Formats: sequence, C-alpha cells, structure tokens
Amino acid sequence: MANVLPTKGNLMTAKRSRTLARTGYELMDRKRNILIRELMTLMDTAQELQGQIDTVFTQAYAALRAANIRLGICDRIAETVEVDDTLSLQYRSVMGVELPHIPGASPAPRPEYGLSETASQLDECYLKFHRVKELTRKLAEVETSIYRLAQAIKKAQKRANALQNIVIPGLDEDIRFITDALEEKEREEFVRLKVIKRVTTKKE
Repeated sequence: MANVLPTKGNLMTAKRSRTLARTGYELMDRKRNILIRELMTLMDTAQELQGQIDTVFTQAYAALRAANIRLGICDRIAETVEVDDTLSLQYRSVMGVELPHIPGASPAPRPEYGLSETASQLDECYLKFHRVKELTRKLAEVETSIYRLAQAIKKAQKRANALQNIVIPGLDEDIRFITDALEEKEREEFVRLKVIKRVTTKKE
C-alpha cells in the first residue's frame, strides 16, 4: 500500500508527477540514443585514426633508422627543432556533454636544422613524425570524447532505468491506491446516503 493520503489533491499531484516522469524518461532515452550514435561515429573515427597512426609510426621509425644510418645518431639535430606550443583546446556540446575540440592544425612543417650537413633521409623522418603528431592530436580529441560520451551514456541509462523501473511504477501504485480509496469512500458515502434516505422515508 502506498504511503500517501488518499485525497483528490494527492491524486492530481501523483498524476502530474507521473506525466513529468514519463516525459523525463522519454527525454533521457532520446538523449541516450543520440549519445550512442555520436559514440559509434567517434569509435569508427578512432579506429581509422589508430590504423593511420600505426602505419605512419612504422614509416617514421623506418625513416629515423635510415637517417641514423646516413648521418649517425640524430639526437643532436633533433634538439634544434622548436617545441610546438600552438595547441589550443575548445569544447563543443552534444546533448549537454562537453566534448573537447582542437581547432586548426600545427604550423606547416619547416625544418629548423641546417641543410648543408643533413640528408633527404632526415627530411623524410621529420615529415613523417610531423604527420604522427597531427594524427595523435586528432586521436587524443576523439578518444577523450569517447570516454566522456561513455560516462554520460552510463549516467543517462541509470537515470532512465530509475524512472522506468522505480519512479513511474511507484507513482502508478500511488495512483491506484488513491483511486481505489476514493472509490471506496464514494461507495461508503453512497450507502450512507441510501440509509439516511430510507430512514427518512420511514419516518415520513
């Protein structure tokens, strides 16, 4: 039995709450489905980027080996390359979930080492690792978005389940209890009025 007073006011309140709960469930379910579609798209993108990174990494290390063979160990030359600090982070919202977005791209590759004492193998190595950096920043954006979407989907699923399996059934039970109690009260009142009418009729 529901722990509410069986009054018409409480019945109206329970019906309004049930309507709101059902609307909330529908919105939460819609949000979950939109987030899942976004997640699936990003997972496809992440898989594609991971494949590209694997390929380019392999090519980059092969180019590094070739440069080391041609020029000797290239660590001194690598120290002349400036640190790229142009990375900026923005956010885009998908159904209230803030997803990271890295706008633009790194500056175009521009070798900062001298050309007189280097070889084309080093240029190839530099360009390949520049490509790795670009793919890595894209993959970081996508994978972070996937993680945030997965967390948001989990929360939406939990809230939708609570509404569907706990809140709405509880309100339905309250409505049934109040309705039954009010109908019983109406029947008792009807019987009481019939008795009063019968007694009044006999006295007349």
